Amino acid sequence: MPSAVTRVRAAHARIAAVDRPEIWIDLRPEADVAAEAAALDARTARGEQLPLAGRLLAVKGNIDVAGLPTTAGCPAYAYTPVEDSPAVARLRAAGALVLGTTNLDQFATGLVGTRSPYGAVRGAVDPTRISGGSSSGSAVAVALGIADLALGTDTAGSGRVPAALNGIVGLKPTYGLVPTAGVVPACASLDCVTVFARTLPEAERALSFMTDPAPAPPARAPGPWRVAVPHTGHLGGLAPGWAAAYESAARQLADAGAELREIDLTPFTAAAALLYEGAFVAERYTAVGAFIDKTLIDKTTADPALDPTVRDIITRARDIPAHRLFADQARLAALRTAAFAQLADADALLLPTTTEHPTLDEVAADPLGVNARLGRFTNSTNLFGLCATAVPAGTADGLPFGVMLIGRAHTDDRVSRIAGLLTTPPARIAVVGAHLTGQPLNGQLLALGAEFECSTTTAATYRLHALPTRPAKPGLVRVGPAEGAAIEAEVWRIPAAGLGQLLTTLPRPMTLGSVTLADGTEVPGFLCEPSALAADAPDITHHGGWRAYLAARGRG
Repeated sequence: MPSAVTRVRAAHARIAAVDRPEIWIDLRPEADVAAEAAALDARTARGEQLPLAGRLLAVKGNIDVAGLPTTAGCPAYAYTPVEDSPAVARLRAAGALVLGTTNLDQFATGLVGTRSPYGAVRGAVDPTRISGGSSSGSAVAVALGIADLALGTDTAGSGRVPAALNGIVGLKPTYGLVPTAGVVPACASLDCVTVFARTLPEAERALSFMTDPAPAPPARAPGPWRVAVPHTGHLGGLAPGWAAAYESAARQLADAGAELREIDLTPFTAAAALLYEGAFVAERYTAVGAFIDKTLIDKTTADPALDPTVRDIITRARDIPAHRLFADQARLAALRTAAFAQLADADALLLPTTTEHPTLDEVAADPLGVNARLGRFTNSTNLFGLCATAVPAGTADGLPFGVMLIGRAHTDDRVSRIAGLLTTPPARIAVVGAHLTGQPLNGQLLALGAEFECSTTTAATYRLHALPTRPAKPGLVRVGPAEGAAIEAEVWRIPAAGLGQLLTTLPRPMTLGSVTLADGTEVPGFLCEPSALAADAPDITHHGGWRAYLAARGRG
């Protein structure tokens, strides 16, 4: 693995390349993180065991990081903690490096990622669409290959919806498994600290350092994994292609040996509606209502930049009568009994993580309606005291599609093992031209679930030519060691199915072959048929790469 300092430098280069400033609330200066990384490298060189050494961490802006303002998405609320929250401290103790704090739906109130004075966080694959929230910046930082790990919170789905919409993994542990000290509460009785990563093993490993000792999981009878699945006709309205994608995930579990059992989802969706439509939302007023009331009255207070949707949700909760809460608690208890009866001895419940991937404009036109739809399957999880693992499950209509496995309290490991049946190790692919970050065809990689790994160069055995294609792209050809040069490249990780799909759509004269990188490793990558290198395909090797060639022509 590259040194921690190298990884920090690469992360900041990636931050500049993707140009998504809305991801961050406070990004630490590169020099500060690099100095910390150098100290980390020195410790590992002395033989110190730091299992997460050099892993780069982004932290949601409602979780304390010592020395950085905790804003919860509201500048006027900010305070500067003197110590890390336990989750951050434990990851740092294992060697993780904090890059900064990330944007979120203000006071963690929302599943859209747009309710912030720091700007709406755009989706990683399609920037006209939302990122999902409230842990929006954390999810996109991981999805775009900037951070290896990120922390979020999940009360109603905030650690799962953005995972699904950005094609990454989100783990929502059993309530109380990760301490919530140093976390600005949304609903303190439900809040969970969550972790994002690009792969399930990475997420599980990080979570293992964050958790307190847990009770033994409930015993299970011998036999194959038992997975509850509702009929797709009972899921309600889903975006085009999503029902088929869900059915495909269910078949994949069955093909892997799981036993599928159809259940009635009604008690789960009925409980989901209670979270915002019932009296439980009053706990959000308990968390930050007094602050909001004061900033609305006290004209001497600096501009609080309160998001109007968040403000209205929380202030309306102030006037909910106590008798409604007791009635809703009784209603929830009955629904929990019915839901657990439906689960019976199932090890997990498989659901689409959310219902659709709306555009920014669609959320602006109907902020409450879209948000409610996005939480249809996630809102009940914490109300019922369950754990959940959200994982990518392919694409639908060219966008990431995700599912989640939900299980009883303290069956986190079991649920993740089942979710692992849906994930396969990604392939690697090297790109040198129009698929580079910021170039016209990069969206093809993102739509297929690809994730940025690193910037590098090829071995010095290649020539690069400018092809007369639309969009413009280069042709990479292998030559002898004395004739070639190193060419700028990026390495991406892509699901095996995505790599196959990319190959079927590759136009001539492009081919997919083995590319030798500067470190000597062989990676599949885009090459060019030598027959295409005619007079109208000039040799541009001396530029060192496609971006430099475009810049020289004033097209960078």
